Amino acid sequence: MSQILSEQEFKDQVVSLYTDVVGEKVGGSIVNFSDEWFAAAENLIKPKAPIRDATKFVYSGAWYDGWETRRHNTEEADWVTIKFGVSSAKIIGTEIDTAFFNGNHAPAITVECTHLEEGQSLDHANWDLVIEKTECGPSQRHFFKRSSITEKSYTHARLKQYPDGGIARFRLYGEVVPHLDSIKANSIIDLASVGFGGVAVKCSDQHFGSADNLLLPGRGHDMSDGWETKRSRQPGHVDWVIIKLGAKTNINEIVIDTAHFRGNFPQKIAIDGLSTNEVIPTHDDSKWVSIIKPTKTTADKEHSFTELENIDQSYTHVKLTIIPDGGVKRVRVLGTIAK
Repeated sequence: MSQILSEQEFKDQVVSLYTDVVGEKVGGSIVNFSDEWFAAAENLIKPKAPIRDATKFVYSGAWYDGWETRRHNTEEADWVTIKFGVSSAKIIGTEIDTAFFNGNHAPAITVECTHLEEGQSLDHANWDLVIEKTECGPSQRHFFKRSSITEKSYTHARLKQYPDGGIARFRLYGEVVPHLDSIKANSIIDLASVGFGGVAVKCSDQHFGSADNLLLPGRGHDMSDGWETKRSRQPGHVDWVIIKLGAKTNINEIVIDTAHFRGNFPQKIAIDGLSTNEVIPTHDDSKWVSIIKPTKTTADKEHSFTELENIDQSYTHVKLTIIPDGGVKRVRVLGTIAK
């Protein structure tokens, strides 16, 4: 069974601890769908919030930035299949947003998932129900959390709406299950990457860009897909983000990328490390140790740090501190998996 949560409860219990595994920004992609007569299914997994936009489809005086199917009012459900952007994941909850769909929203939804190995076809997939049939209202965000995370990991999701209508955005949160067993003992990998299970579990501020962008692949396309805080005005101010690594890590190198941040990059950055069983440690825990002391940064550049402090230890978390504020595109924590 799933619980209906408030937005704040969902942020605290789901968003801060897990990854949206179907999102376009992690590489999620639409595989197929039953219908997209009025608006394209690909809008479901767009990273930005839905908006009224005259460049979108115009219908009855409204603009629909989402997925909308034709009206059929039968017992059949419309559906869309999405391939995860990560290798596989266990599922904990979903957000269904019906923004701007009022009178034509999806009355109810379910979410099913399946696990396919490389080369397997969806034609013979076995689907598990991970979010049971639940009613949806018009033009609002709905937050559903399972009573427990799924035991199985999955590679694809199928969102169904009963019987037809519109959904603006679909987020599906879970714990990334990377293929760590296939990695050789001395292989150096980026264990902050979302693909290897990294999660930005807490930050001081994310006014202009969310902290989870730090862990995405590539260097992005503009400032909007990085982490950027608001301008501080108090002397001594710093902003910070805590990243839970995909596995306990022996760190060899850290990369801080300020791509596209030119007049708003941090003046300095610092990195601390921590080994703990806590999922979300406090930012002022006395056990944090320095890995990179406060160091000046520059605009639009990948800064590579190989002369690190305290690397005789292994770490479960790193904390990036930006001084005093600003924007960072990506954080890479390169190292080996600790035994």
